[in-house]
Amino acid sequence: MTIQFSTKIFPLADLRDSKHLKAALKTLLAQSTDCLVLGYSKADFDGFQGIKGSKSKSSVLSELDLALGGSVAHAVELGELENKPTSICVFRADRSWSAKGIKTKRVLLLGIGDEQSTIDSSLSSYAKVARAGIKALSGNAIESALWFVPSITLSTATDTIEHEVRLTIQCVGDQTYRFGVRQPAMKFKAKDEADSFKHLIFAGNNACAQELKRAVEQGSAMVEGMNLAKDLGNLPPNVCTPTYLGKTAQGLAKKTSLKVEVLGLKKIEALGMGSFLSVTKGSETPPQFIVIRHQGGKAGEAPTVFVGKGITFDTGGISLKPGEAMDEMKYDMCGAASVIGTMYATALMKLKKNVIGVIPTCENMPSGKATRPGDIVKSMSGQTIEILNTDAEGRLILCDALTYVERFKPKAVIDIATLTGACIIALGHVHSGLFSDDEGLVNALTKAGQDSLDTVWRLPLDAAYHEQLKSNFADVANIGGRPAGSVTAACFLSRFTEKYKWAHLDIAGTAWKSGAAKGSTGRPVPLLVNYLIEQK
Repeated sequence: MTIQFSTKIFPLADLRDSKHLKAALKTLLAQSTDCLVLGYSKADFDGFQGIKGSKSKSSVLSELDLALGGSVAHAVELGELENKPTSICVFRADRSWSAKGIKTKRVLLLGIGDEQSTIDSSLSSYAKVARAGIKALSGNAIESALWFVPSITLSTATDTIEHEVRLTIQCVGDQTYRFGVRQPAMKFKAKDEADSFKHLIFAGNNACAQELKRAVEQGSAMVEGMNLAKDLGNLPPNVCTPTYLGKTAQGLAKKTSLKVEVLGLKKIEALGMGSFLSVTKGSETPPQFIVIRHQGGKAGEAPTVFVGKGITFDTGGISLKPGEAMDEMKYDMCGAASVIGTMYATALMKLKKNVIGVIPTCENMPSGKATRPGDIVKSMSGQTIEILNTDAEGRLILCDALTYVERFKPKAVIDIATLTGACIIALGHVHSGLFSDDEGLVNALTKAGQDSLDTVWRLPLDAAYHEQLKSNFADVANIGGRPAGSVTAACFLSRFTEKYKWAHLDIAGTAWKSGAAKGSTGRPVPLLVNYLIEQK
């Protein structure tokens, strides 16, 4: 199921403007919707006339109490309406509402806390509030809701409102996503029943109309990209093969402006991608090399390039992994999935920038034809690589892709890969690892991560770590031992990126969840989409 997002603009003042508060509430309550969502702050609660009838300044709660015939005061008396962030109180229509011209079926009051202390707070504070509201809307009879943005935002700055609305849509996407709804390859029975919640309308006033419309368009596209990335990650590896990824990309070209080229085995061989091909040898499934282009900018404008690791199943090859949790190695293509999802979102947004996605994809399987530890291969760049461990295969397919993208004369290249278990040890499941020597790129990606709560943490790329990759028999070894494993993996990749600005995202700890919540997270699609939006 795809949630619909839209906007509705009213000629209203901010609900915090007491002069126009009564008229604003009257207009909002007259809207035909399953639920009107209004935020209230600590100041609103403190300003409420209250149970004892003490006279105080007008607030959203006092005016709403008058409109609803004392229902708000009664909720306070019962302890159902509290003075704290993320608290929820729902009022349901009765016969008296229609007589007063109230058409909404419910009013959901959402506590946003002390707005004075949260104006400069991080978006994580807002996200907690938004998630609480979305959770209350989901999983019941509500099909559509009117979310009045000016009453819920923690800041009146227009750029903050944009970030908050995009983040709200992102939270809705996470809350309502169900696997097994969109897959054409097989008929999956969804684990949970589809949510009845289908439509969220972001209501605002003239002061934020432009920002609201832009944020809803961008956020909606981002969620579509996230859903696609999640679906691809969650599909079983006998369905989501390299061929399937190629066909998925080609399918996007049929319904968007994206241009897609899928190179097969012979063309990959002709390009001299010996490192990439070394990983494919043990599998009966042929490799694919996918190139997706979005030409939204000026002709000749340098593109931003994303390179995604697409190992659709990783056994480790001859360096076989332990059997426990090996089923989760279907997620080793989440870098590729995030690139496909980001390219889809980019096309849906009609972003006025040139963006290219490049995906080397194959399986890493053991067989009599598989590459062995100790083998030496020649990469597309001409550098020779001693393969000491066939389970360090992601860097072997990425390095040839990183050489390939030189032809695009890129503005910047960002590779995304579930590359190392060492990154999980270093950062857990909170931040993705970020590696780059370009300060501008680091700052832009860090900010994009903060704005989307899809965060990164910078790790070193010091030259001293390259010492661990020395080989007696080739230009470089594909592993550097256990110490600083995520760092030496990034150092390996950096040897193939000297002709452009480059950053590496290790998403091994953030691309999926294990256990009861097992499934793809769709990260880092929000990070990458926010990065593209903010680029000038």
